[in-house]
Amino acid sequence: MSDFRPFRAVRPVSGLEQKVNCPPYDVISYEEAKEIGRNPESFVHVIRAEIDLPEEVDHYDEVVYQKASENLKRMLAESILIQEDQPMYYVYWQKMKNHIQMGIVGCASVDEYQQSKIKRHELTRQDKEEDRVRHIHTTRANTGLVYLTFRSTEKLEELLSQYVAELPVSMRVVDENDVEHRLYAVKTEEKIEELRRELSGIECMYIADGHHRAASSSRVRELLKSENERHTGQEEYNYFMAVTYPHSQLRIMDYNRVVKDLNGMDTEQFLKRVGENFEIAEAPEKPYAPEKRHEFGMCLEGKWYVLNAKESIFDNSHPVRSLDVDILQKNLLEPILGIENPRKDSRIDFVGGIRGLKALENRIANGWAVAFSMFPTSMEELLAVADNDMIMPPKSTWFEPKLRSGLVLHLI
Repeated sequence: MSDFRPFRAVRPVSGLEQKVNCPPYDVISYEEAKEIGRNPESFVHVIRAEIDLPEEVDHYDEVVYQKASENLKRMLAESILIQEDQPMYYVYWQKMKNHIQMGIVGCASVDEYQQSKIKRHELTRQDKEEDRVRHIHTTRANTGLVYLTFRSTEKLEELLSQYVAELPVSMRVVDENDVEHRLYAVKTEEKIEELRRELSGIECMYIADGHHRAASSSRVRELLKSENERHTGQEEYNYFMAVTYPHSQLRIMDYNRVVKDLNGMDTEQFLKRVGENFEIAEAPEKPYAPEKRHEFGMCLEGKWYVLNAKESIFDNSHPVRSLDVDILQKNLLEPILGIENPRKDSRIDFVGGIRGLKALENRIANGWAVAFSMFPTSMEELLAVADNDMIMPPKSTWFEPKLRSGLVLHLI
């Protein structure tokens, strides 16, 4: 049973949605945030408040979180942001080229997260988690959506389509990648109860993206609970803002790898080592995108190859050892190129599929040694890992389209 509730969202006043919304805090650089922040009404001033402070200020200094809180209060005082007068859900509709997906914006239960009824597939980094704890605790708000999914049900898919057909558009923006985002307010008592009833029948939800936001919301709940002698369990801090999608609608793109050097080997030595665990052939086209699981593209000295993993190095019955990201890491990146910890090793970088394979060729042209194009991880693979209480290797999934910040937020 899932407790996924409606809430009194804070949103941009009608007409300012396009000016207020911005990319999530963790997908833009400081320089990009500064540029976006030239617009005083942008929500980037809340999620990346360091842009409003002198450049020498450390981005994790306490003054940054205080500035974020100050900026949020300013936007509320100036009625750039307003709060809905009643709890409601939103349908979040997105269109990227020919791909459309529809999810439900509401508040997920911290209790269910702590009880693993909201399942995880990634580890969190302590520094990133601490940053979000301080941001949520100081602003007293969830300023970004946790990206959840659930195993699709026919009834919920029907309701989403029905609401999009029947309800007026509450907010509409087009982002810098020409992705269209629409939100439809579900606010009649009948529709809220209908949606809540169907959501309550979901056995569990899964975090697709936003593990740090969920983990930090859990920690903030414990902090606020300890400070509240009259804690009841119904306070807003017991829930965190999220959008949950039927798993069949989500699209995971390839998450590619590029490495700076060949770990002391020349090209001939490197190819010989790779050939121990992979069948190597010249690619029929360049750049090369793998067409199936356990197949990889490799760009080396500007030339593209196809690598096929030998059957002896993977186990299709194992949720993690069957993943292409694990196969590449355990049989090439670590033993051959010496990348033991891809989370921390500066010799490896990761390139989301949204940037295209040309981005890999550009890295090679700019002095990087070798690049690997990946076949995308599937939703079924992600769910299998989470259902077995296992952890995916770093940088296994790249979801597109991304969610926007500043369209809705949750005060705790």
